[in-house]
Amino acid sequence: MRAVVYDTYGPPDVLRVEDVPVPSPGAGQVRIKVAATSLNLSDWECLRGRPAYARLGGWRSPAIRTLGSDIAGVVDEVGPGVTGFQPGDEVFCDNLNLKGGFAEYAIAAEKSLARKPSALTFAEASTIPQAGAIALQGTRGAGPGRRVLINGGGGGSGSFAIQLAKQAGAHVTAVDNAGKLDFMRSVGADEVIDYRTEDFTRARYDLILDLVASRSVFAYHRALLPGGRYYCVGGSVPTLLRVLIAGFVVGRTTGRRISVLAVRLGPAHFEPLAELCAAGEVAINVERKYGLDQVAEALAHVGAGHALGKVVVTP
Repeated sequence: MRAVVYDTYGPPDVLRVEDVPVPSPGAGQVRIKVAATSLNLSDWECLRGRPAYARLGGWRSPAIRTLGSDIAGVVDEVGPGVTGFQPGDEVFCDNLNLKGGFAEYAIAAEKSLARKPSALTFAEASTIPQAGAIALQGTRGAGPGRRVLINGGGGGSGSFAIQLAKQAGAHVTAVDNAGKLDFMRSVGADEVIDYRTEDFTRARYDLILDLVASRSVFAYHRALLPGGRYYCVGGSVPTLLRVLIAGFVVGRTTGRRISVLAVRLGPAHFEPLAELCAAGEVAINVERKYGLDQVAEALAHVGAGHALGKVVVTP
């Protein structure tokens, strides 16, 4: 089978397409014939080996040679002990532990799989698992009359989060670069801010979902209303440590809660969004589709922060 592989951390040009053996599922695993795999910022981080936690399991070189975790496709073969799925089932998953989605076939654990809603295409379903879990958990607490800020609102998680916060009745301010302002308005943001020209921490909010982690803990503390909550998703190791340590101290003394969002993975945490998307209540934006030969280009596009919503690879 054809797969996109890499043997050293670095820029997209370290990737190459190779013919590799078709993998066989082990106990509790299934083999998926991949129809679509969406890109996440985690793919970009694992490609580059930065931040440092992206090297877990392979400090000097990648432990897994093929990236791509948000996979949609058809079950091709099941391993011993698999009882919930059979060949021919249409599925999607967040395969973060095993990855392998930038290939014609991938191995996934049975427990990571959900059945693809018939109303969604494979490309649409692949956009949901990781981004959907972040958006659902990161907007918990949004509600009528509450002011919500989403930093990084023009990407996959951000565009879902804008819609979920609006459905909850919140007033939503979305932040990203100037090229994404119209897109963020189109998915429901009440206000949009270009972070390059305006300090978005000068206003105050009940809830901040930070998908970029570009400002100091104290700037975000200033931007929180009394009793407000700030969630950070990703960022450099020093940034995360500052949020964990300074955020804890600041939160204890002021009542404004500042923390890293520990995203829970698995079907229970992304299927609720899939149901909303299948019902037409939340829109999915697939900006571009790429083939296996174009994975390097796709990752460069996402890594540069240019993607509007989600980017998908279709073998």
